[in-house]
Amino acid sequence: MSFESQLDDFLTDCEKLIILGVGNELKCDDGVGPFIIKKLKEEDIEDKNKLLFINAETVPENFTGKIRKEKPTHLIIVDACLMGGQPGDIKIVDKYDFANIGISTHSMSLSFFVRYLEKDTDFGIIFIGIEPESMDYSENLTENVEKTAYEFIDILKGIIL
Repeated sequence: MSFESQLDDFLTDCEKLIILGVGNELKCDDGVGPFIIKKLKEEDIEDKNKLLFINAETVPENFTGKIRKEKPTHLIIVDACLMGGQPGDIKIVDKYDFANIGISTHSMSLSFFVRYLEKDTDFGIIFIGIEPESMDYSENLTENVEKTAYEFIDILKGIIL
């Protein structure tokens, strides 16, 4: 099943979606999550009643209260992660596979973060990983990762609009 089909299936019956971008914008491709959130906000499609974009940077745990308060039906977490693929590869990572992928720039592990959010809540959560090319100091994404970020934005807009 293609990435687009998986995402479309996940968003079936979505009434309120939060997209959470995670990453360090000063570490090149690790900033892909915040980059995507900024670009989505520029599209002016955010509707606080149905669609909310959160730039969590390196501290997603700071937004657990906001996420719970908003009561989404669906949550998408987007971040760079080392999956052993080619730079720019994108895939939905099963929450049980978090321990097998490399995510190291955040103060709290995303697997713990997701388990905490799932406690006493009833909404769908998926994690979208994008394979980085570089995690060196730079405020710009590499070409492959930036291209994937825009492709993801287009796919998402095609599904939710």
